[in-house]
Amino acid sequence: MFDADAILLPMTRPARKTEFLAGLTTFMTMSYIIFANPAILSVAGVPAAGAQTATCLGAALATALMAAMSRYPLALAPGMGLNAFLAYSVCRGMGYDWEIGMAVVVLEGLILMVLVGLGLRRWIMDALPLSLKHAIGVGIGLFIAFIGLKMGGIIVAGPPETLVRLGSLGAPEALVALAGLAVTAGMLARGVPGGLLIGIVASSLLADVGFGLAHLPGSVAAAVAAPNFSTVWKFWGGLDEALSLRLLPVLFAFLVTDFFDTMGTVIAVGHQGGFLDRKGNLPRLGPVLLADSAAAALGGALGCSSVTTYLESASGVAAGGRGPLTGYTVAACFLVAMFLNPLAAAVPACAVAPALIAVGFLMMRGVARIGWDRVEEGVPAFLTILMTPLSFSIATGVGWGVLATVVVAGLSGRAGRVHPVLWACAAVFAVSFSPLVPR
Repeated sequence: MFDADAILLPMTRPARKTEFLAGLTTFMTMSYIIFANPAILSVAGVPAAGAQTATCLGAALATALMAAMSRYPLALAPGMGLNAFLAYSVCRGMGYDWEIGMAVVVLEGLILMVLVGLGLRRWIMDALPLSLKHAIGVGIGLFIAFIGLKMGGIIVAGPPETLVRLGSLGAPEALVALAGLAVTAGMLARGVPGGLLIGIVASSLLADVGFGLAHLPGSVAAAVAAPNFSTVWKFWGGLDEALSLRLLPVLFAFLVTDFFDTMGTVIAVGHQGGFLDRKGNLPRLGPVLLADSAAAALGGALGCSSVTTYLESASGVAAGGRGPLTGYTVAACFLVAMFLNPLAAAVPACAVAPALIAVGFLMMRGVARIGWDRVEEGVPAFLTILMTPLSFSIATGVGWGVLATVVVAGLSGRAGRVHPVLWACAAVFAVSFSPLVPR
């Protein structure tokens, strides 16, 4: 599973530079998690200092593991939807202590590892129709772009009748995001390596110097002391409660979300990097899924919620990342970030927004590969693309696509063409969308 030759073979200096820049780009686009994750987990009572250190450590270890096992430029960190579910639903809503929630996350990761060993996750990936795989990538691209528009204040919450609306384009955050998007688009059009990273740096300088949205820190380093590790291994105290039957629906919800979030992300990033074969499958998928499953358990053990493969990996791929050196660079950046938190604070969310919008554009190219002339492929693809950004959930978008595939096939007399594994997935999604599963 670990291929030392692929890592130790000599690389040309331009190739190493490209991989390094790609890793920096990926880190910059996902570095917001260093601050977002502790803020979310604090709702559940998780100590902020411990959550921040655990976030960096979990991302670093998981990303390095993924690079070593899979040799793909995939980065991992605590999943945004999963951490919110733990904090707001399991802890705040249902009243469970955060240690119990972390224990559920550990169990979820261990179960996923068993499913990988049985080959179930790969069977599901292979059972998806090719058009649906392309639609997942496109839907995730729109999802990423939507997050970028939101982070830049270009799209904001609207009245109940419209849900969203155009933000004030004269606001500093929007001006930074729009200026950064212009720079990023220009770099991409000129084919400049590391164009996304250049856009982030330019946006950060404008935000810091031009508008004072963030400030250059007085110091670049901060010590990591014992309180920073206060969340590590705390799941053990909640393990007995996590094994109770009343938490089974919570465990199921974590499993479904993590399972299909990763599947959608891997397909999208694989498409972006040209890693997929003619059938839309990812070679060496087993190590990818095993590393991702182990990362989920690792996140619960460290106390930073489930660690999963990140959509933002596509930004590094778009910057030219193709091998494990990209992942190792991301891992090193997260380790350094444990000590350089003041410096990381100089990159506001609006400065990262242009890169996310640009990645969304790059991932839209998969829409041309969808069989729109065949209704049995077009309708599921359309619903997947539509529901992923609107529900703010990759798993939900995949679920609608899978359910639409089996329903349209059944009603059109083509039920026999649907892979049996896909019927089983449809049943799982039908249960997960029911009111019985907590959200």
